[in-house]
Amino acid sequence: MERYDVIIIGTGPAGISAAITLKMRRKNILLLGPRSLSHKIEKAQKIDNYPGLPGISGEDMQKKFLAHIRSMDIEITEDKVNAVYSMGEYFAVQGHKSSYEADAVILAAGMYVAKPYDGEQENLGRGVSYCATCDAALYKGKSAIVIAHSQEDESEAEFLAQRAENVYYIPMYEETGISGDNIEVVKGLVAERIEKRDAGICLITDNREITADGIFILREQVAPSRLVPGMEVSDGHVNVDRQAATNIKGLFACGDITGPPYQYVKAAGEGNVAALSAVRFLAQRMCNVKR
Repeated sequence: MERYDVIIIGTGPAGISAAITLKMRRKNILLLGPRSLSHKIEKAQKIDNYPGLPGISGEDMQKKFLAHIRSMDIEITEDKVNAVYSMGEYFAVQGHKSSYEADAVILAAGMYVAKPYDGEQENLGRGVSYCATCDAALYKGKSAIVIAHSQEDESEAEFLAQRAENVYYIPMYEETGISGDNIEVVKGLVAERIEKRDAGICLITDNREITADGIFILREQVAPSRLVPGMEVSDGHVNVDRQAATNIKGLFACGDITGPPYQYVKAAGEGNVAALSAVRFLAQRMCNVKR
């Protein structure tokens, strides 16, 4: 497996800024996130406080960001990150599509806004999971519930259905195109809580209870408190110092994930700081190895 110098998680202003700085410093990077960049930017009507781009629309800013990284041969790898593990000498990043390794990691995944279901955190690892492709092999001959938040999740559920005996697919969006003889699409439910029972894991909704061997909750991102074991978090935001460093050596964070103000110009600045801090970390590490 290729070992990168730095993996950047997130393609908003913070992640893009970090990637540009690291590329200028000739680092081997991997930029993980949607190629469409930030949905928050995409929907912005007008941005007045970004230097050099007065009154720019979110759509036009998105185009400028993409043009900038393309001019520098920076590629975006589309994958959702399920977990980041500090392995001592390196970091292991578990995505939905693949796994990756790097000497340092920058978290720039944006603000986490989803509220967990009642019973979700208590049953994490006890029937509740966030990556259907990662755990699909464990469900041969078993049943599973998939709570999905976008059409992009359909391929993941279809992959799971190739292993599982049956899959209950619960879309939290309107139009679905998922197909499979052993996939039951259940629309119009409002999930209320998750309970562990003798018969399996049970999803209790406003008008129905569904029991299966496991529940997969597919969201755009995992909450910071569950993304990196041992990482310090306060009020849903990653704790960092002025150098964008977390309490874990080699792990940095920037942008909305670190807290307010939630502004593009602040996120871009923090992305630059995080990248420079990662460069220093790698240099110090190299010096220690040579001694």
